Amino acid sequence: MSYQALYRVWRPQRFEDVAGQTAITQTLRNALAQQKMSHAYLFTGPRGTGKTSAAKIFAKAINCPNGRDGEPCNECEICQAITTGQLNDVIEIDAASNNGVEEIRDIREKANYAPTSADYKVYIIDEVHMLSTGAFNALLKTLEEPPKNVVFILATTEPHKIPLTIISRTQRFDFKRIPTQEMIDRMTFILDEENVAYDEEALTIIARAAEGGMRDALSILDQTISFADEQITVDDAVRITGSLTQQLLLGYFEAVQQKDTEQGLALLQSMLAEGKDAGRFTEDVILFSRDLLVYQKAPGSDQLLQRAKADEPFKQLSQSIDSALLYEVIRVFNETQRELRLSNHAEVYLEVATVRLTQAAPQASANAAVAPVTPQAAPADGNEVNRLQNELAEMKAMIQQLQQNGAAAPAAAKPKRAQVRRSKGIEFKPNKPAIHKVLEQATKKDLAQLRDVWPDLMDVLTVTQRAVMKASKPVAASPTGLIVSFEYDILCQKATDDQDLIENIGNHLERFTGHRAQLVCVPQEQWTAIRQEFIDQMRMKDSAPQSQDGQPEMEGNGQSQVEQPVEPAPPKEDKVVTEALQLFGEEVVVVQDD
Repeated sequence: MSYQALYRVWRPQRFEDVAGQTAITQTLRNALAQQKMSHAYLFTGPRGTGKTSAAKIFAKAINCPNGRDGEPCNECEICQAITTGQLNDVIEIDAASNNGVEEIRDIREKANYAPTSADYKVYIIDEVHMLSTGAFNALLKTLEEPPKNVVFILATTEPHKIPLTIISRTQRFDFKRIPTQEMIDRMTFILDEENVAYDEEALTIIARAAEGGMRDALSILDQTISFADEQITVDDAVRITGSLTQQLLLGYFEAVQQKDTEQGLALLQSMLAEGKDAGRFTEDVILFSRDLLVYQKAPGSDQLLQRAKADEPFKQLSQSIDSALLYEVIRVFNETQRELRLSNHAEVYLEVATVRLTQAAPQASANAAVAPVTPQAAPADGNEVNRLQNELAEMKAMIQQLQQNGAAAPAAAKPKRAQVRRSKGIEFKPNKPAIHKVLEQATKKDLAQLRDVWPDLMDVLTVTQRAVMKASKPVAASPTGLIVSFEYDILCQKATDDQDLIENIGNHLERFTGHRAQLVCVPQEQWTAIRQEFIDQMRMKDSAPQSQDGQPEMEGNGQSQVEQPVEPAPPKEDKVVTEALQLFGEEVVVVQDD
């Protein structure tokens, strides 16, 4: 095969060709020029940042007879032999497949022999963190007392796995991720040399997708050249990298801004159907939000944009969209990005994020809504302002009374606070009678059966219904009903109001389990209190006077539940023991005489 990949053809051959590592290459060049070389080096950093290339350049520079200012000539016999991998005195070892003690002992024995054709024998051990503990111990002795004219260069992407005793005996150089602009400059140079036409914006997309790795950037560039016809275009780069066009991102943000859930989900589905990567989509949304914020706060700062292009639609969106909404988008998608790492259903989390953003008000806006009312930000309704001011005065009076008397707050204050909170529509009101009705007949068997079919039930729902039900879980079930707790109140309200969703769940449950059950929704934060309230009611009924037939007297038709899903009441405590515990505490103290 005559063709070679771009990253192999254009591997750096001089220190000045290594992109983005100026501090490291300058240090190595000065050390070589001043003859102050160390016997062992440790090169660490992400993949594709130039660690192995720098090690080979160092091996050439230290052995090149025509070297100048720490740079190899790349023309002499030794330089060319090292470039082609044919010089016996430069040994490159892959520690991933040669990680045993025997391999390192073999290196120790051969290191004692003088180099044959070069001045220095150089051992380049790649992925050195893969060595076993015994191999590290064997290598440690050699690093402590190195043979003359032998240099070790250790390269790794995971330096935390290397023993500190090894690190302390080397000069460590940390290779950083290559900046986007430097990768673009390097790709521009290569394409000009290869006589390939390109769009500058396409190179930006490729560089961003490489995430700081020059080798990855050249591999993507190689694929794009093969895909393109005559010129590398933005469309070609977007298709190869799985990135999003700015037009799609603008459409998605407009749907979020206008609270259009259907449009947001439709755009999301179309992008995923085209093969866009979920992780790339999340990252693009976060970076695009950041660019909107930057341009909104500093108009004209085109050079600070990382993902967006400052065209007219972008400028209009940056001025019209609320900054609080952008903060919320970044927060929600940052959470989604963490969840995607642990899930095999990335599209579901993206759907949930879209529903959350298009249904709920931004957190910052919600906080602003409950902030103290000032004359500058007063609402148009003067009566509402007066009412809030009166309530604030009453609360101040109660606080002052508490400080003076040291007494508990009046009980009448609690209903007022609850009333204010309910009037603002913050808290969802669950249907307690329906929940109690399900709990009266709920059994562990029904709940276990429901949880078994729950994943299948989610799969048969529509995309919108599945997005609503994603942040929920079944907590109780009976033959005729099921209780589902929701993580967010807004999704709980949406599921309760969606009759099609309730009907769909009932139909599929009848198909899966053989009986139809009515869905009852409850917020997760309220579920524990409602369940405890039901348990207390059941205990009160159990302690009620018995009728002549031995059954507890019940309100209504007097029927008792078949199986109660509540815990048995705790045994009654002895009064004397309780008083003793209150007096002396629960800790047992043993008194010993001296």
